[in-house]
Amino acid sequence: MGKLDGKVAIVTGSGRGIGREIALKLAADGAAVVVNDLDEAPAKGTVADIEAAGGRALACPGSVTDDDFAQRFVQAALDGFGGVDIIVNNAGYTWDSVIQKMTDEQWDAILDVHLKAPFRILRAAQPIIAAAVKRTRESGATVPCRKVVNISSVAGLGGNAGQTNYAAAKAGVTGLTKALAKEWGRYNVTVNTVAFGLIRTRLTDAPADGSSTIDVQGHQIRVGLNPQLMESMESVIPLGRAGTPAEAAGAVYMFCIPESDYVSAQTVVCGGGYTM
Repeated sequence: MGKLDGKVAIVTGSGRGIGREIALKLAADGAAVVVNDLDEAPAKGTVADIEAAGGRALACPGSVTDDDFAQRFVQAALDGFGGVDIIVNNAGYTWDSVIQKMTDEQWDAILDVHLKAPFRILRAAQPIIAAAVKRTRESGATVPCRKVVNISSVAGLGGNAGQTNYAAAKAGVTGLTKALAKEWGRYNVTVNTVAFGLIRTRLTDAPADGSSTIDVQGHQIRVGLNPQLMESMESVIPLGRAGTPAEAAGAVYMFCIPESDYVSAQTVVCGGGYTM
């Protein structure tokens, strides 16, 4: 018996990296998972791994910033598994620049993926959750605790030079979390935030010589950290190292299990003891 047996989770950006580890962890504990990635192949790869381990999953590829995505994503959970119990807003990337060189396009792109997309997904989920709660109450049964976990960053808590767009978006996630916790408490939904510190992913481990990029809807976004910079950043982390995607997923998992059913509107920093 898993702690999440019978639960349905939707996780954005779960084809790779931290999101993939979140999807695998939730599925391993019994949840059926709707997997999303910008690209179809990684999403289907995560689904295949979950199914190979005996779990249930389906893929819903596409950009979280598309106008029709939120409704399609939530509907996939409803059609495929019968409802929504856990929502993890994880998808995102960075597009850095100092403010005088940052374009409106850079600003809007990062606010859209990190803040507007979660807002749209949560808005699309509300009618489904409200209807399910109403049916449960009318039947006389106890309303189960549903979970929302929004992903932020230490940059959203303390700022970071060169990331005014990202820091603003992630700070907004905290406000979104606190407001929604007050709105959805009546549905027995907890809403929390995990703010990541330095986590080793393909975006941080790539060579920082300008040759490593990711394609985001036609834009080639540079990724990677200089090894010396990584070493310097790790030196100020009390645990002495960057975190792993699996460790990042563990922090999200804590907010998804029954032990956290009375914890809401909180932000937990998963950063090895480091805060900005």
